[in-house]
Amino acid sequence: MSFPSVTDIVATTIESRSKQIADNVTNNNAGLAYIKDKGNVKTISGGSEILEELAFAENNNGGFYSGYDLLPVAAQDVISAARFTLKQAAVPIVMSGLEDLQNSGREQMIDLLDARISVGESTMANILSFGFYGDGTTAGGKSISGIDAAVPSAGATGRVATGTYGGIDRATWGFWRPYFNLMAAAAAKDTIQGAMNDTWANLVRGQDRPNVIIVDNFMWGVYMASLQAQQRFTDPGSARLGFPTIKFMDADVVLDGGIYFASSSWGTGAPAKTALFLNTKFLKWRPHARRDMVPLSPNKRYAINQDAEVTILAWAGNMTCSGQYFQGRLKSP
Repeated sequence: MSFPSVTDIVATTIESRSKQIADNVTNNNAGLAYIKDKGNVKTISGGSEILEELAFAENNNGGFYSGYDLLPVAAQDVISAARFTLKQAAVPIVMSGLEDLQNSGREQMIDLLDARISVGESTMANILSFGFYGDGTTAGGKSISGIDAAVPSAGATGRVATGTYGGIDRATWGFWRPYFNLMAAAAAKDTIQGAMNDTWANLVRGQDRPNVIIVDNFMWGVYMASLQAQQRFTDPGSARLGFPTIKFMDADVVLDGGIYFASSSWGTGAPAKTALFLNTKFLKWRPHARRDMVPLSPNKRYAINQDAEVTILAWAGNMTCSGQYFQGRLKSP
């Protein structure tokens, strides 16, 4: 006799492991790990859009005064919000009737389900990592509005004044322009630090500065080659996040190179020949509170013309940014 309620077992197992699955996803990606470390994994409870509030101007009432001077009290419009759509991702976990029969003992069934769920977790981690580094246009625009949307490449060095992100037009609003630095020639050990210095200088305002620089394999190798042995400092705090790191100024330089499969066009690491200068104070990961690595439905899902049951591991949310001006990208041709 087969073990009953296969789909129920999968669903309840995913439910009990949902926090673990979510942690595995965020910890699998360097950018998400640093966003999480800043305390910026913020769930949303509903709504048709994710609103990220931001200050876009100073209060013009402020200033010096003397004695009985009148103080200005005009209304000030200084707060707005970037708007992000809710994106969805899913990984179906399937069990055929034959597998149900073949794994009829409880231990056999649990072992098989654990293996299937573990593969589902890894698949979801890769899907969301791919979306994190993407521009939101893949899958017909259904993917996450990721780093390529928040910190895009441009044709020349300078503030990126093209494109609309979070519903705000960069051409109109100067405060919403990330910085892009295109090197004149391929990065080399003699030129990389100068280019990084230039990029850094354009992203510092008082204590606001990049806290992590995410690089691919190429930029990591060039930067490492530029350093003398005695200059190689690592940070125990970032090491606990599980990524190889080294310092530039006081920011962690993190290798997030990914295994790339050309046949499927899937790469889950940093963009090629790129260093992303991120201030994760202004970046957030916004999963929906009711759809953060949970079964899509506790009810059984049967194929109409197949002997199979399906449970769907589901996620919904997006990545948001409230400070475009503090994000930068260094690109080697």
